[in-house]
Amino acid sequence: MKILADINDPEIVETLRDAGVVVLRTDTLYGVLAKADDEKAVERVYALKSRDVAKSPIVLIASLSQLFDVPSREELSYLNSVWPEKVSVILPSVHAPVWLRRDNGSVAYRMPADGNLRELLMKTGPLIAPSANPEGMPPANRVSEAEQYFGDKVDIYVDGGEVMDDTPSRLVKLHKDGKVETLR
Repeated sequence: MKILADINDPEIVETLRDAGVVVLRTDTLYGVLAKADDEKAVERVYALKSRDVAKSPIVLIASLSQLFDVPSREELSYLNSVWPEKVSVILPSVHAPVWLRRDNGSVAYRMPADGNLRELLMKTGPLIAPSANPEGMPPANRVSEAEQYFGDKVDIYVDGGEVMDDTPSRLVKLHKDGKVETLR
């Protein structure tokens, strides 16, 4: 286990590409990050958090090209109107791995506005990013709180300072007919 201070440290990319788990401050809260296309890494995060296996994770992306499914013209128009921003959008999916869809036929994506985070995502590909806390506990607002939760079960912690605004991302579901449903 290491504690780093710079999201641009190349060791973070290497660790994530190697099925590692990294806790870092996302555009909303501290998250537990792992490669979305690596089933072993995703399941490691689920075990670490004692996460309900029926709940799909949020998938952070740097660009629309990182979506697992090709969006329709309507979906694309909507996504371009809300991203990059603190908006998580649930899209129907048939091509995303089952460990992301969790049998619900959809994936929740977010394209963060934070340039450093998007740069990391360009190097790693899509990353799952559930909040840094065990299921049922409050999310960590400091890296030290995440470390208390997970200890040496996380490969790298990246200290991004204290989270002052713990407002979660807006969560919307985009239906196949183009209807937008706000969930939070």
